[in-house]
Amino acid sequence: MHNIVDNLILINKEISAINSDTKIIAVSKTFPIEHIQPVIDHGHLHFGENKVQEAAEKWAKVKEKNSSLKIHLIGKLQTNKVKFCLPLFDYIHSLDNIRLAEKIANEQVKKKFKPKIFIQVNIGDEDQKNGIALHELDSFYESVKNLDLDIIGFMCIPPFVDDTEVYFEKMVQLKNKTNLKDLSMGMSNDYLKAVKNSSTYVRIGSKIFGERG
Repeated sequence: MHNIVDNLILINKEISAINSDTKIIAVSKTFPIEHIQPVIDHGHLHFGENKVQEAAEKWAKVKEKNSSLKIHLIGKLQTNKVKFCLPLFDYIHSLDNIRLAEKIANEQVKKKFKPKIFIQVNIGDEDQKNGIALHELDSFYESVKNLDLDIIGFMCIPPFVDDTEVYFEKMVQLKNKTNLKDLSMGMSNDYLKAVKNSSTYVRIGSKIFGERG
């Protein structure tokens, strides 16, 4: 196995040369904490998980010891799992329906903890992917603005094509239109293109930790 800390350092240098404000979410889903620990020890703070239960088992005790860690839910969130999300997840990247928005709004009052939230956009209008359709985004955003949520930006998973940059450019337009601050876009195969298009959070897994088994 390559040194995962060296991998992270190299990626960080590449990104910083383009935009020093972009943060790397080290996508640690499916990897045990022992595999991730060198990156934590290096001082990296942002980690991504896609399953609530797996994240709770992996990170709850670790976060108790290191309150600076920021855990991002990058996978689909079911409404019945919201009560287990807070305060474990500092960021939720997959808000994609009003019922889920209402559930988070209620739960954050109960837990007295307000996560930062991205609205997931189905930027490629793909039937198999989650996210708000482009033609519904304006009305959805207006609806969730009435809730006391900390909406910081938009997230997307573009179609798997050679040139994802056209979709990143669309996301920038959406962000500018709403005056939101952040974009969560770019993964191991296209993160540099995303950074060039103002992505503030890139989600990188295999490029840091290696291929999953």
